Amino acid sequence: MAFPIKTCVICSEEFELRPDKPGFANRCPECSAQESTDTIAKQRLSADELKAQHEVNEARHRAIRDLLYRKES
Repeated sequence: MAFPIKTCVICSEEFELRPDKPGFANRCPECSAQESTDTIAKQRLSADELKAQHEVNEARHRAIRDLLYRKES
């Protein structure tokens, strides 16, 4: 059975879409591999960066909650 031929949205090269291919279905394996190494590098944050990110997320959740559940007066 032949695999479908797709075109990568990043580099515009054609590739076979195989069931065991990692990454997105519209990106070639090379572009998917580059993105996975970029996300690994981004995951390593210092304690201060993690605390700041946590505070920002808390503020965002609080604002969304207030908007969703406020009583109309």
